[in-house]
Amino acid sequence: MITVYDDKYKEDVIKLILHVQNAEYELGIRVEEQPDILDIQSNYVNDGGNFWIALNNNEKVVGSIGLQKKTNEVAVLKKFFVYKDYRGKEVGIGTGLYETLLVFAKKQGFTKVILDTPSKATRSHGFYKKVGFKEIVKEDLPIKYDYPDRDSLIFKLDLSKKKY
Repeated sequence: MITVYDDKYKEDVIKLILHVQNAEYELGIRVEEQPDILDIQSNYVNDGGNFWIALNNNEKVVGSIGLQKKTNEVAVLKKFFVYKDYRGKEVGIGTGLYETLLVFAKKQGFTKVILDTPSKATRSHGFYKKVGFKEIVKEDLPIKYDYPDRDSLIFKLDLSKKKY
């Protein structure tokens, strides 16, 4: 089930993000390097973005995705994580999270969505390309923003050209 984030899931969301970043991809990223996840309401929701989670049948967090508003046109997709055991299943947790974000982004009038993803996360790269993101160089970012993994690849989705 995909639902809007609630603070009662804060610890589970942090656990998910750190697990995928560090146990799976061995990025060595500490929670202190990503303060946005310590206060999701302030860093996502209150500024005109949003944050969603996927819950399994036992109401446990198994996925997350966030959208940060940077300008009226540009938003950043962040914290898109799904536990390994829930990826690529018929349930479509990752796709469900992504589609929820996309519907929201269009309703908000964003024309560009950008993201950074670790260079090691090749499975993620395939997903992003499949749904229309194009890899760009950091110098072509339409805005400046911080991301913790310096070896990240940058992708951009142009919503103004996408047909729905």
